[in-house]
Amino acid sequence: MMTERQRKFREEYKADISPLYNGLLHISVMYAVGIAALWYCISQLESPTWEWLLVVPVFIAGNFVEWFMHAHVMHKRIDVFALRAIYERHTRQHHQYFTDMEPTIDSTREFRIVFFPWRVLITLGVAGTTFGYLASLIFNPNAGYILFMTMVGHYLIYETFHYCCHVHDNWFVRNMPFINTIRRHHTAHHNWGIMMKYNMNLTFPIADWFMGTSDLRRGLLGHLFNGYSDKHVKEELKPVIAKFRKEEKRVTLDGPELTTEEVDAIAVR
Repeated sequence: MMTERQRKFREEYKADISPLYNGLLHISVMYAVGIAALWYCISQLESPTWEWLLVVPVFIAGNFVEWFMHAHVMHKRIDVFALRAIYERHTRQHHQYFTDMEPTIDSTREFRIVFFPWRVLITLGVAGTTFGYLASLIFNPNAGYILFMTMVGHYLIYETFHYCCHVHDNWFVRNMPFINTIRRHHTAHHNWGIMMKYNMNLTFPIADWFMGTSDLRRGLLGHLFNGYSDKHVKEELKPVIAKFRKEEKRVTLDGPELTTEEVDAIAVR
């Protein structure tokens, strides 16, 4: 169910999208560049063995970086141009466009509010090349290529999972392991009452589980394979979640205006 506030914001946002924007071109370039980078790195590998083990720590580190960027850049306004722009795009636009009551898109033009702009892929490429080069110096070229591949793969998974969170419900997103989990996880994050503190992961909710910022109270495996279930939602969060599914008056572009009791209820423990 879409509120009047959300409907108006969507209309204004879509009216401001450039007529030159093409959602299919946006994601085609992004995935083409990412897949080409993976293919190139694979073609450069020379009989890697132990180097594949680097996937695990790089993947886990990436999961925590994803959490940190979401919690401390996307949801905290830092008055530095690039970081401020990320906050504006995410908290002041993405979270006004989507709520936990209406988190879906209807057209490819709306890809602009779902997928990162191309400059993020360029930034990732520079960072991946830097860390990959350092790994090649410390270990060997195989290690550098595998580190780079893991970073690019993580980014493509992020974008794919996020897209799956914002399409209309269907058999695939309901039943595919990990995707059904992150879809519920991210939809819950779009509740205006808890959006600033809970469910910051967009791939696998590992860092959220570890940092205590998940809306669920259960173990790591339970988090990873939770699917659509709301059975384990923390009891102290339920009243705030329910209230902000109806409450619009205390919602601003910078998040909810919470009472003292609500702040205490959603405090990360």
